Amino acid sequence: MNINQQFLAQMQEAAQLLQTEGPMAATAAIQRALNGGATPAAPHATPSGKAQPDGLIDINPVNAASGEAPQPPRAGLSGLAQRLRARMARAGVQDVQDVQPGAGESPEQLKGKFLSLTASTTSGSRTYKLYVPASYAPGGALVVMLHGCKQHPDDFAAGTGMNALAEEQGCLVAYPAQSKNANGSNCWNWFQASDQRRERGEPAIIAAIARDILRDYQADPARVYVAGLSAGGAMAAILASEYPDLFAAAGIHSGLPTGAAHDVPSAFAAMQKGAMKAGRAAGIPLIVFHGDADKTVHPRNGQAVLAQRTAGRASAATLEKGNAANGRGYTRAIHRDGAGKLLAEHWTVHGSGHAWSGGSRRGSYTDPQGPDASREMLRFFLEHRKNA
Repeated sequence: MNINQQFLAQMQEAAQLLQTEGPMAATAAIQRALNGGATPAAPHATPSGKAQPDGLIDINPVNAASGEAPQPPRAGLSGLAQRLRARMARAGVQDVQDVQPGAGESPEQLKGKFLSLTASTTSGSRTYKLYVPASYAPGGALVVMLHGCKQHPDDFAAGTGMNALAEEQGCLVAYPAQSKNANGSNCWNWFQASDQRRERGEPAIIAAIARDILRDYQADPARVYVAGLSAGGAMAAILASEYPDLFAAAGIHSGLPTGAAHDVPSAFAAMQKGAMKAGRAAGIPLIVFHGDADKTVHPRNGQAVLAQRTAGRASAATLEKGNAANGRGYTRAIHRDGAGKLLAEHWTVHGSGHAWSGGSRRGSYTDPQGPDASREMLRFFLEHRKNA
């Protein structure tokens, strides 16, 4: 393979990564191409382990497993772009960029693309990314993924690897983006009373995103799911409580139960010690992941999320213990009601901190050593359909 052919193959890989995992992964592939295949060294950072008032769940940009800060390089980007354009011109490679859907394009024409979209409601508007897999067909499932603080949709897609799994299953995946104007650290405002109720605030906006996709992409209304990390997990718990008619199941990773806080002081108290109270019970099946070494959101919160689902129901738990292929042990508790109906799964990841279990180093706040939360959540989701 000559140099131009090798470069062309590397750029094709970058284009595929852009669609499946976002610009962060594509940028890394482009850098490898420009460096002759070598992987540039990642910057390092020291975790502070502190929650900040403006962020509430302020996770530092440090990989839980390696200490690496998996962020796209910030220095010399203009030089990188110039080098890239020159090499691409010589190799005959077209530019890669996010996709804006054109007027009149059908869902069929948008297959295999990572779209940038906006939803507007009387409660406000948010941008979001939508991955439409090449394998998608009308009537497929929809998964709504809510990022944590200091994250954004491309970062979260890269870290969770959910787009690649969606390609396997033919699912749509939506990534709502929190606005800096709404929260300076990009946290979903799970702790504000105005953002904890149906058809109000951020829950209404996220629900509108799901409804827009159902309408425009002909997804299956019986198979709509929501999952989130940290502040996104806390918001996913709110949506599970407030929209049981929209979502068929929910995944809460390192999050808190609905009603755990009503302002900043109560949010810090719940994060540090565990929720002292909780709001409305979740009316849909839940899958909960939490690291037992989480110093940002106390693991008691995972138990509290579970309790919202099992409250008032006679249930029995079956425990399974195992080890992830990459090294971490876990305990999986499967909760069923008296009739044997599955209520919830609770995964405790031993030794893991405040990070997405089994995630990729291409994104932030991931623990690659843990069991694959994305695969397990998607498996759990597709086992459940909303009643007609």
